[in-house]
Amino acid sequence: MARTTKWNAPARNPLLTAAAALALLAAGGAGWGGWSWYTAAHDESTAYATTRDEVLDAGRQAVQNMNTLDHRDLRRGLDTWQDSATGDLLAQLTAGRPQFERQIQQAKTVTSAKVLSGAVTELDTRAGRARVMVALRITVTPPKGAPAAKESRILGELTRTPEGWKLSALGQAPVGTTATAAD
Repeated sequence: MARTTKWNAPARNPLLTAAAALALLAAGGAGWGGWSWYTAAHDESTAYATTRDEVLDAGRQAVQNMNTLDHRDLRRGLDTWQDSATGDLLAQLTAGRPQFERQIQQAKTVTSAKVLSGAVTELDTRAGRARVMVALRITVTPPKGAPAAKESRILGELTRTPEGWKLSALGQAPVGTTATAAD
């Protein structure tokens, strides 16, 4: 007759059990974190917000560029204008450049702009079009006399190009009027 022995399981090591539990929790946490990151990175609202931020940055810079010009470095300034534009606005800048160069050289002014604030007012990512409103402080320094500063609100339309977002239209924002009661 065969002799059977009772098999005794070794005593469990509490440190080994705790380490295994922590490893399991860490793996679960890493999996959940990876999934959360993936879903956030591929979320349409995140992509839209990123595009909105790109449009705002490009719009602010382009509007500032279009309101800054130094007669002493006219060629570079006008090149910057053209680099900031596309479409009809670029065509207007290109066609009017010789006349504008003469006017600025005669006036001998230095114009600088500082962006005070800006906002995207419209964004259509599928069509590649956006609109921004930018508040600026524009300082014009004549050849003689004190600089004059004024604040201005500019509306810009941007179009997505292979080089990024560029201005395709630019204009002054209308200033609100207050109605007076008729007597």
